[in-house]
Amino acid sequence: MQNNDRVYNMSFAGVYPHYIQKAEKKGRTKEEVHEIIFWLTGYNEKDLQEILNNKTNFRDFFEQAPQINPNVSLIKGVICGYRVEEIEDELMRKIRYLDKLIDELAKGKSMDKILRR
Repeated sequence: MQNNDRVYNMSFAGVYPHYIQKAEKKGRTKEEVHEIIFWLTGYNEKDLQEILNNKTNFRDFFEQAPQINPNVSLIKGVICGYRVEEIEDELMRKIRYLDKLIDELAKGKSMDKILRR
């Protein structure tokens, strides 16, 4: 993959509205996007607000996550032309997990399927 530093240094707050927009455009909700973020990272509403206010970058967003969900290994498939389960770089894989989950939300999958219940 190309130089990932650009992605790692991007502010989570800069990308977050796109996640919301992608979901809402398909009739899903901001609350569902939050549920996905919290499931994946262990953050809560208060944490997320601080992350957005502080313009935390993706690297810190994932490195400081309270608990990456142990079921992330169940997230499989292609996102941005890459199979998520084959992405070597751990941080990039986590970023793509989030992309993949938001994608599944926008495609109308049930929350149970998205959250691998």
